[in-house]
Formats: sequence, structure tokens, C-alpha cells
Amino acid sequence: MTRVSRLPRDPGPAAWNALLPPPQPARVLEEKITADWLVIGAGFAGLAAVRRLTQLRPGDRIVLLEASRIGDGPAGRNSGFMIDLPHKLTSEDYSGEDAAKDQAQTELNRAAIDFAAQAADEYGMDAESFDRSGKVNGAAAERGVKANASYAAHLAELDEPHELLDRQAMRELTGSDYYLGGLFTPGAAMIQPAKFVRAMATGLAGQVDIFEQSPVTETRRVDGDWRATTPQGSVTAPRVILAVNGHAESFGYFRRRLVHIHLYASMTRALASEEARVLGGAPRWGVTPSDPMGSTVRRISGTGGDRIVIRNRVTYDPTREIDAARLERMGKTHDASFKARFPALPDDMMEHRWGGRLCLSLNDAPAFGEIEDGVFAACCQNGLGTTKGTISGVLAAEQAARGNNPLLVRMLEAPAPQRLPPEPIAALGAIATMKWKEWRAGRER
Repeated sequence: MTRVSRLPRDPGPAAWNALLPPPQPARVLEEKITADWLVIGAGFAGLAAVRRLTQLRPGDRIVLLEASRIGDGPAGRNSGFMIDLPHKLTSEDYSGEDAAKDQAQTELNRAAIDFAAQAADEYGMDAESFDRSGKVNGAAAERGVKANASYAAHLAELDEPHELLDRQAMRELTGSDYYLGGLFTPGAAMIQPAKFVRAMATGLAGQVDIFEQSPVTETRRVDGDWRATTPQGSVTAPRVILAVNGHAESFGYFRRRLVHIHLYASMTRALASEEARVLGGAPRWGVTPSDPMGSTVRRISGTGGDRIVIRNRVTYDPTREIDAARLERMGKTHDASFKARFPALPDDMMEHRWGGRLCLSLNDAPAFGEIEDGVFAACCQNGLGTTKGTISGVLAAEQAARGNNPLLVRMLEAPAPQRLPPEPIAALGAIATMKWKEWRAGRER
């Protein structure tokens, strides 16, 4: 028996979800049921696993448990970039260790985006929910320009299409004079993350039993099956897919192998028509920083109006919890970064601020595979939850259902997450590294 040591907590409102119409009341698990499959966690990995199971094992009873509401957890707090190319957050310019590994990761990422695109088409999602529009690495300083040039050279080595943008092109795109240049890559998809996962769940609802506000508090073996207990009920199934990212450690798995961090974002109120006119630029775009520790910026238009989202700052949080004071401090950084990029807009525009839990491993490895008899992990997305979460969920379902996706072999070849140093060495090292990299990012932040 394993008692789940802590339940997930997410700081601040889930702004993407707040823009959408209120969902129907949650269906809460209030009885003891049995199923052929249990998937825990309704983020990108969990929803992908469920959808793939419906394809591989039609007719089986599949149950999906979500601790909060779909769209309120980390998936709905994502910046909304489904990136196809190498995007290693611990590198200098997102490149991986070598060309062969980067090509392998690109293949996995593109399989994830294809899977998401098929779901978007099947469930009738609009371009706000899912759009293969590409994205830009924005450079705000000469160091960033050099990083983009380095990454462009790496992409040329991989024979990947890309386009370097000058300052004028960046101004025409963003309406801002802040960027010295950019690097456009066409293969990324941009999503409204809460709208996407809610549409996925709605599309699956006729084939799957989905229960929200039903956190798992205990798991145990019962006559060869697994029983997951919630506050008001339980699910017993022979096979379980654990799709909870860093929360896997609360279930007793991958202890001292996962690095828990928070990222932070703020979203403006809707721009007035005159503010949008003064700003100029395109109505929708997404810019990731040339330095991984810089600011991610998006302009969105659609449900909730014309808004700007800015994300920066990272903190090491092994407890997986933060307080309101931390969120307020991070918001001041967002205000400064926003003002530097858009000085013509008012100072008091931020309407939402939030944090999101992420999970990394020291060796950039996923927490994936059969971790106990009948329990399959699709966790530790290393900062790219949209694509890596999606493909992890798909391939966990393939492994559990004995599918034949050749990408599963590649996923299983990855090493296990590396063990962390003991505390306080781990904390001191992580905090010092993050602060140094944030300082070095300079104007990119």
C-alpha cells in the first residue's frame, strides 16, 4: 500500500481556463468501480494516453481521474508552445548533445504534434485551440543574436527549415522595438492550453469515464489488480498509467530523481481597440527567448479578447508548493519585462498572475516505462510538457496495451532519471545555477 504523500497545489488562477466559459459541474467519483484501464492525471500525457487506449483497445472500460478540474492544473498553465525541434532548457541555445539525439527527439516531438493535430481535427477544435503557425526565438541583446545564429547553424546541420529575422521583421511581428532579431521555425504549433485539454476531454467523454475533483490518496494491490482510492470512491483495474509528471514522487516513485521547479506568468486584460492600434504588429504570435532563461511572450486574440502573456523566472521547489508572496514578487519582474517591450501600453494592465509546476531530471531523461507490474509511468517532461507529455502518454498506452509503435523502442532506450545529490547540496546547486543563468540572461529577460 502507498499513501499519496501530498496532493497537488497550483498557485494563482489558471488564467487560460478563466477566459473560457465555465465548465459543466465536475463528475466526482463517489462509488467503488472496476475498469480495464485507469489513467491518473488529465494533462497532456493523461489525455493522450486515454485517447490512444480508445484506439488500441476499443470496448475496454477506461477511467480517467483528475485531482482538480481539467484545465486548472499544470497543463492549463502552460505557455502553449508545442515545439517540434530540440528545446533543451539546460543548454545555451536549446541544442542537445549531438545531431543524432536531436533528430530522434524531433521525430518524437513531431509524432506528438501529429497526434494532437489529429485530435484537433476529430474534435472540431478551432485555430485558437490548435494552430500549426510556427514560432520565433526572439533575441533582445547581442548575446541572444549569437545564440540564434548558433542554433540556426545547428538546424542547418540537421537540414531543418528556419529563417533568421532582422529587427524590422521582429517589429512588424510584435509591434515592439525591443528585439534585435529572431529565428523563425515553421513546425511548432500554438495552442490555447486550457481550451485544448478541455476539448480533448469533451471529445473523449463518450468513450471514457472521466472523474474530476477526485484526487488519488492511496494505491494498493488487491488480488493482482491495482486499487486507487479517492476521498469518496475507488477504482480497481489491472493496469494503471501514471501521468502526473513530478507528482509521481508523491506516489512513491522516482524519489530523489526529479527536480521540481515553478515557472511564472502574467496575462494582461484585453487590449482596448486604441491600445491594439498603437501597439501594431500581428494579432497572434509566440516568441520564445533566445536564452532559455529569458522571457517567453505571446499575443493572443480570440476568447477573452486581444491580450499579451509574459512568462519568466524559475524557482527550485522540492516541496512542490509556493506562497502568494512569491507569486507577487515574480509579478514585479513580469511588469518590468512587459514595460521594456511595450512602453506605449499602460503600466497597470496585468489581470492574471500564476505559477506552474514543472519537473526536470539532471540528465534530461523521462520518467517512463513499466515501473511496477501493471503500472506504467508517463512523467518528467523536462520543461516541454505539451509535446513530450503527449508522446509519453501515447507511448505509455502503446507499451501497456502491447502496441507496435516503433517510437516506443526509442523511448525505452532513454536512461532513467539520474539520482539527485543529497540536500542541502541539491538545493544550493540548483538555486545558484538558476540565479546565475537568470542574471546572465540579462536583457533577454
